[in-house]
Amino acid sequence: MNEVSLTALFVLLAGLIVLSGFFSSSETGMMSLNRYRLKHMAKNGHRGAKRAQGLLKRTDQLIGVILIGNNFVNIFASAIATVIAIRIWGDAGIAIATVLLTIVILIFAEVTPKTLAALFPEKIAFPASYILGPLLKILYPAVWFVNLFTGVILKVLRVSADHGSSEHLSREELRTLVNEAGALIPSKHKDMLVSILDLEKVTVNDIMVPRNEVVGIDLEDDMDTIIRLLRSSQHTRLPVFRGDINNVQGILHMRNTPKLLMQEDVNKARIMQLCREPYFIPESTPLNTQLINFQKARRRIGFVVDEYGDVLGIATLEDILEEIVGDFTTDYAATSQDIIPQDDGTFIIDGATPLRAINRTLGWKLPLEGPKTLNGLITETLETIPETNVCLLMAGHRTEVLQIKDNVVKAAIVHPALRKRKLTLTRPQRRQG
Repeated sequence: MNEVSLTALFVLLAGLIVLSGFFSSSETGMMSLNRYRLKHMAKNGHRGAKRAQGLLKRTDQLIGVILIGNNFVNIFASAIATVIAIRIWGDAGIAIATVLLTIVILIFAEVTPKTLAALFPEKIAFPASYILGPLLKILYPAVWFVNLFTGVILKVLRVSADHGSSEHLSREELRTLVNEAGALIPSKHKDMLVSILDLEKVTVNDIMVPRNEVVGIDLEDDMDTIIRLLRSSQHTRLPVFRGDINNVQGILHMRNTPKLLMQEDVNKARIMQLCREPYFIPESTPLNTQLINFQKARRRIGFVVDEYGDVLGIATLEDILEEIVGDFTTDYAATSQDIIPQDDGTFIIDGATPLRAINRTLGWKLPLEGPKTLNGLITETLETIPETNVCLLMAGHRTEVLQIKDNVVKAAIVHPALRKRKLTLTRPQRRQG
């Protein structure tokens, strides 16, 4: 070292600091890469992404080669700095070199490179992969030796080298990823994706048309009543039952009725010939499962039944799709409304209106864990069936019972939880087929 000039030593020291910065930035850049974006870029043929993905498959080897290189250049730099300091300041130069080299390495070989790599991981990691790949092959024996002892220590600590390496996202993590996508995903598409993730939490009895609202053909009615219903129905499918919906006979598709109505001898037997056998759905079936079941059975409508086999209502494929894409309907002739806005900003709501429909229509957050309808939520909050018109605070909404009939809240006035601009709403009639 005495024969080497100070200029050459300074150049060598500067080169070692640059190499230390390279290893530091490579480590941070590689670990900061978005694994899903990396997979996408590698799939599209990006060479740097492919190399980086290959290195990250064995994280222990990648970290091993980076740390071996980084520690080697840092120790070598420390030795060179000590030689330079002794030549300039004598024995006191050892302490001076330690302080100065620590500051230089922290600033130029650690903090600055790692900060840049954290901010721009792809710009650092992809070029570095062209160097780290061949370097790993050259230093593989040393890396293997180091990882051998590391593996023994991890086993003693009962930690698997593959622990935590899974790149699969849970449903909640995927929901967070979608919500945090910002402008990268349009808000409408974002809502649809989140709704798909939520299908598992919703069952068919949450979205069904309750039995008291089902429009169908009762075979015990006279033919004139049945024909009038066939001619005036706005639905594409009608349940056919005898006396009570629990005694369901089948489903009649309205596309089969024009030819039927043109015949002079229209009778109930002919109607039954055109019916398709009924399809039943357990009330606790999640929507994602039922969507697949509809597809397998090639059905679009089913009867929701409880554990005793009693019909609770009907659920359709359109009802499930509305949970994903929002309300849509072709039934513009419908005039009935479940939610009627008032001039003072309140809403008159039918007691049988599902809470999910209220939340979706008004953007509210009424609880969905218990009762399914507004009437159910009111009676649960009061812990009794109201006998007179009462006012209560329900889930942050001031609610006034407007009409009670047959021990059921038929209508109520509900105030918004927060003051908002007056909304003009026209909620379409729920379809049954």
